[in-house]
Amino acid sequence: MKTFFYLFNLILICYGSKNNLALYAQTVIYKTQLPKKIEETSGLEFFGQDFLTHNDSGGKAVLYRFTTQGELLEQYNIEGGENNDWEDIAQDENFIYISDSGNNKGKRKNLSILIVDPKDNFKKVGQLAFHYNDQQNFDKRKKHPFDAEALIATQKSLILFSKNRKNLTTELYSLPKTEGNYSLSAQKSFDVQSLITGADYHDKLNLVALVGYTKSRAQFLYTLSSFDMYNLNSVKIKKFKLPLDGKQIEAIKIVDQKTFWITSENEGDSHPMLYKIQL
Repeated sequence: MKTFFYLFNLILICYGSKNNLALYAQTVIYKTQLPKKIEETSGLEFFGQDFLTHNDSGGKAVLYRFTTQGELLEQYNIEGGENNDWEDIAQDENFIYISDSGNNKGKRKNLSILIVDPKDNFKKVGQLAFHYNDQQNFDKRKKHPFDAEALIATQKSLILFSKNRKNLTTELYSLPKTEGNYSLSAQKSFDVQSLITGADYHDKLNLVALVGYTKSRAQFLYTLSSFDMYNLNSVKIKKFKLPLDGKQIEAIKIVDQKTFWITSENEGDSHPMLYKIQL
């Protein structure tokens, strides 16, 4: 049995080396169904001992609170908010940030990040508008680099990771945490060979985690260790295949260096799910 697992991991590593990313194995250690009310769960954030999530394109401007057992506890209407295509959520010690940045067809001109105050009844207290500096074409199309579905908050900045449908890379864009209208240029590109759908950041670990999928519906988790915005070339990336083929993974939260919570959307004839993954 030990020989089998050694050979299995060796095959995965060799397979991943095509893209200079070794592909490692991991395990689902816990899973539970989520309520269908959050069937398009597209972001995940801790809230006390529970989680916050939201639905994506066309959903209500609402955050949903649920337990690790999948029990829906509360929902918070975002006063002054609008859900065009909410794709991720992040927080710092003061505010919650919701990325209204979904841009599947590359034609949106109203991309933004909402600033929400959880201490003031989840009221919207600000908004960052942004566009991509090198986007000139806003025609509807399938393959383009101007979509972003993953957001993190560091101490000083908000960072978007793109869902590059053209090159299967992910580009890193940085914004300040203050209201304004920003023109974004990529600061770093990672050759992930998948479509990135969610992100999280752990300050004490200097760790970023991403999730994404391929056209064949294979699902992946990426760790970006030694994460430093002032030295992005020092970031070390690893790729892990999730044993969740066919699912639609949209969000991730870091527990520690080897443990992560992730959620998947309802696929039409099932429930959205919460998983705990161990590397």
